Amino acid sequence: MYKLMRVVLVALTMVATVGCAAPEGDADGHAGWLTDFDAAKKLAAERKVPILADFSGSDWCGWCIKLDKEVFSKKAFQDYATKNVVLFLADFPSRKQLPAKVTKQNEKLAETYKVRGFPTVLLLDNKGKVLGRTGYQAGGPEAYIKHVKGMITKAKPAVPAS
Repeated sequence: MYKLMRVVLVALTMVATVGCAAPEGDADGHAGWLTDFDAAKKLAAERKVPILADFSGSDWCGWCIKLDKEVFSKKAFQDYATKNVVLFLADFPSRKQLPAKVTKQNEKLAETYKVRGFPTVLLLDNKGKVLGRTGYQAGGPEAYIKHVKGMITKAKPAVPAS
């Protein structure tokens, strides 16, 4: 059932975004993002930072491509992310082939986190618990960084008064 829903979603989105896809070979904003969820959780635990997980259709989703170009590929965002989050990509491309293990992992994660559209960006703790959910935000890297900082602040447990 999930695979059928995904095929329908992909087909509808492709029709809606014709002409919005990045040219073949265009660098996306995901350089340096982890694609192994277990490795992302382990690194997040070691660094004591949350995971920023991008569920993306990197080569066909117009809003995903826009988020990559306007935010994720920018130096300001990359500098912030390097220090404050672990970046994880769950990609659902249409033109490039992912390893079967990655495809299976991404489909399971999309089902677990009830991802119904792209881009879906989740802030997760190092065990995979959802701390926040968002998507595309206008305003470039500075506005997105502020948005992510707000999600992190909101997710932090209240500090007990001494």
